[in-house]
Amino acid sequence: MKSDHVVVIGAGIVGAASAIWLRRAGFDVTLLDKGTPGMGASYGNGCILASASVVPVTGPGLIRKSPAYLADPNFPLFMRWSYLPKLVPWLVKYLSHANETDTRRISQGLTTIVSDSLEQHQALTVGTQAAKWVQESSYSFVYSDKAAFEADAFTWQLRREAGFVPEVIEGAAVQELEPILGAESQLLAVLKNHGFILNPGNYVQDLVKLLEEMGGKFIQTEVKDFTLDKGTVSAVDTSAGRIYCDKAVVSSGVWSKPLMAKLGLNVPLEAERGYHIVFKEPSQRPNNPMMLTAGKFVATAMDQGVRCAGVVEFGGLNETPSKAPLNLLRRKVQELFPDLTYASQEEWLGFRPAPTDSLPLIGELNGTGVFAAFGHHHIGLTGGPKTGRLVADMIAQNHSNHDMRPFEPMRFATGK
Repeated sequence: MKSDHVVVIGAGIVGAASAIWLRRAGFDVTLLDKGTPGMGASYGNGCILASASVVPVTGPGLIRKSPAYLADPNFPLFMRWSYLPKLVPWLVKYLSHANETDTRRISQGLTTIVSDSLEQHQALTVGTQAAKWVQESSYSFVYSDKAAFEADAFTWQLRREAGFVPEVIEGAAVQELEPILGAESQLLAVLKNHGFILNPGNYVQDLVKLLEEMGGKFIQTEVKDFTLDKGTVSAVDTSAGRIYCDKAVVSSGVWSKPLMAKLGLNVPLEAERGYHIVFKEPSQRPNNPMMLTAGKFVATAMDQGVRCAGVVEFGGLNETPSKAPLNLLRRKVQELFPDLTYASQEEWLGFRPAPTDSLPLIGELNGTGVFAAFGHHHIGLTGGPKTGRLVADMIAQNHSNHDMRPFEPMRFATGK
């Protein structure tokens, strides 16, 4: 058994999974977070273990289409215009990947992290109290008709290349399978071997409890800096004092960027503002999680009701939600689920960590003993357990059959 002490910074799904796999590998583990575990981006996702989410937003044609998207009040892309000057350097790099070559390269990297999501969540939780949150299901993509489905041909080609081939259902059979859908939805592309989490916040909190049962520690404190000894981490400096360690993992989502800067790495990472609404005590529920392509949102029946999550807004880390994204989400829900009624609504705004190339950072920073495990954009819940396992294997020096070069943190070092 190894006795090295590893500090994991950030108690979302990635940090919790990293800590558990490290503890299973025999390390002493301390998990840190300035807030309550699971209450950041991990809390507010669409609940879906979206193994087929192998296609980045920056697909071919995005540069040409973006101005029209931003000008269309019915398209789920919003901008706080006062933030645009600060966003421009990131946005230029982000849009530079909106071509077929880069999209294919990014898709191959994402496939490594997400394609076996259900199995990874099951492996993380088997035999534990956290397993009850992990549900097996299909995942349906909802289209108005065959023409709309065929318009997504390139995206489906990439999914097929990753091993995801849909069963296509058309006409009245759509409503037979999913009665919540209105008549204007005439095609489902259904993928098997997916899943969802009944309550992501509670799930992560149960994972942290599991860590503690295994002999790991959780401390609620804010990380301020790292102490290096001859270029290698020897301690993490926190608001509660110095915590000595042999290795450290940074899995703090959007708050990882300033920590990376302490080590000299300027990560081109922006906060993508994501929204959800939970419709409580709903009259109908989806039978399986679904992506409503006409509204660019997902809908999942979770333990609190029907969670509808989607909408992209750029505007930094301001915690005041914008009205327009939430109003659009409500309109789209009403259009696509015309008979849905509910007792109340719960709104949420959170911050997705978005690197310019849509690939997470996973690996060691230049021999410092500090490992990155963040930047998952839309795939944090889906890819968290696999990322945690990969990081634990790196620290334990267990050989991986995966090509980790796409996730190399030092790809963002000056001059590279």
